Amino acid sequence: MIRSPASRMILLFAAASIAAVLAGAPIMAGAGLGSGWTRNCAAWLIGAIMAGVLLASGRRPGVVAALPLLAVIALAATLLAAPVDGVHRWVDAGPLHVNMAALLLPPAVVALSLRRTGSRLSMSVAALIALLLILQPDASQASAFAVAIAVVILRSGLEARVSYAALLFPVAAAVAAWLRPDAVQPVPEVEQIFSIGWTVSAPLALLGALALAAASLSPLVARTRDESARTAALALTGYFAIAALAPFFGAFPVPLVGLGMSFPVGYWLAIGLLSANLRTRP
Repeated sequence: MIRSPASRMILLFAAASIAAVLAGAPIMAGAGLGSGWTRNCAAWLIGAIMAGVLLASGRRPGVVAALPLLAVIALAATLLAAPVDGVHRWVDAGPLHVNMAALLLPPAVVALSLRRTGSRLSMSVAALIALLLILQPDASQASAFAVAIAVVILRSGLEARVSYAALLFPVAAAVAAWLRPDAVQPVPEVEQIFSIGWTVSAPLALLGALALAAASLSPLVARTRDESARTAALALTGYFAIAALAPFFGAFPVPLVGLGMSFPVGYWLAIGLLSANLRTRP
């Protein structure tokens, strides 16, 4: 029997996320993408390896503190990179087109939760991330991040009036991101993978949707009495859930199932960091 909260979460996420990736692969191939789907599989494996590294080092205060700052730097770098249809969400690294928010926001959410976002520094970093998401703009990531930070703020122990005041900026940032013009045209195998899936294979599309839902909810199995770790699990679940739902409301990437290497790696980084902070907690 698996008793460790970290082990339960890792196994559920691993099974659900690889099922989501593998469900999307034949849909992409059937839609004429050829072997492009292998990039998702490679990203999943790379992410799993990186999560293993975080399992060994993710409890170090320096690691937890560095990840949100790294997310700020990476998001700022997107504003200096060449835009796509006027939108800044990516940084090119050789042949790779990296969505920095998808890569680094998931572990940043966990790190901010563990650092207790009630602190002035954490609140400032969270506000800066939200501002950068407006400037990109990325309504999907801004909304997912706002929900995650709302969970952290509401569970931070701050006075009610302070909590509600602190909620204003991430919520306003998400609204502002939705209101900004976004001219990026959807790529079928990225943003419309489920629409293609119902045509190529309805059972595969259904499997992909169920697997994505299970992967998104996987942090909830990490039951622990440690409040900061529990908050991190709830905040990460909120982030995953909104990122998965956003494509139904706009031209946003479908995590794990759709083509894109940033999401599998970013999701694994978050799971690895959270697991590291669950392993020795009651």
